Amino acid sequence: MQFIQLDSIDDERVSAYTNLTEIQLRNKLEPSKGLFIAESPKVIDRALTADREPISLLVEEPWIGGMSETFARIDQRWGTDIPVYVASPEQLKQLTGYRLHRGALAAMKRWPLPSVEEVCRGARRIAVMENIVDHTNVGALMRSAAALNVDAVLVTPSCGDPLYRRAARVSMGTVFQIPWTRIGGDDKHYWPFTGMQELRDLGFTTVAMALEDDSISLEELVRRLNNDNGEKDHIDKLALIFGTEGDGLSHHTISRADLTVKIPMSHGVDSLNVAASSAVAFYSTAVH
Repeated sequence: MQFIQLDSIDDERVSAYTNLTEIQLRNKLEPSKGLFIAESPKVIDRALTADREPISLLVEEPWIGGMSETFARIDQRWGTDIPVYVASPEQLKQLTGYRLHRGALAAMKRWPLPSVEEVCRGARRIAVMENIVDHTNVGALMRSAAALNVDAVLVTPSCGDPLYRRAARVSMGTVFQIPWTRIGGDDKHYWPFTGMQELRDLGFTTVAMALEDDSISLEELVRRLNNDNGEKDHIDKLALIFGTEGDGLSHHTISRADLTVKIPMSHGVDSLNVAASSAVAFYSTAVH
């Protein structure tokens, strides 16, 4: 590694960590040049394990010694020319706008996202995030999906970026472990109209998680997953669809889904946060 002490937070070489918006980081016009920022040693290590290429690191001086194994991995895989910009805790707080609990960031290269067919090949249970914009919820859902053995995650064109700094951090780096892609790419007209049919063509029963009058219970969904293959209501491949904060799923999605499913509520509570409801659904529909 090349260790470079920062003299000023205005150093152009660390502008990727401070001045680029999510859209600029994704660099839609030239995805091959797109970046993402991994925050914390654990997230950085999981990205490296997934063979994601680092461009540079920005590290608080007190954390240098504890990251020696990470630096050695990078040297061995990517060569010794990767720069590590070293900053004081005060400088890093000025750069990021808040105090980092784990004082390390890495700028890394994005990779071409696979097709929906590639991601879903061999999958029996997938999740779809429709227009979820809170990056905490995006990261939490990815973490639950990975932990509870969901095979793949699809995000719709208007959904937040799973590689956004906060989303990746909340996911604890599981965004680099579970297969995922953006269904329809950046075409906001693709979902749910064409996208729902694509899932159906791949053999999935599409399930909208929504509190509708004709919704079946989560318990009934589990029964259909676990009954005999010969039963006419048996579900073989499941796509669970979760909606955006506040408004939930669009009426276009609900009307096109094969089923709507609700989680029973108590004490007058009308719904769960999407991160919580997805975890409940993933656990309930898993093969135990």
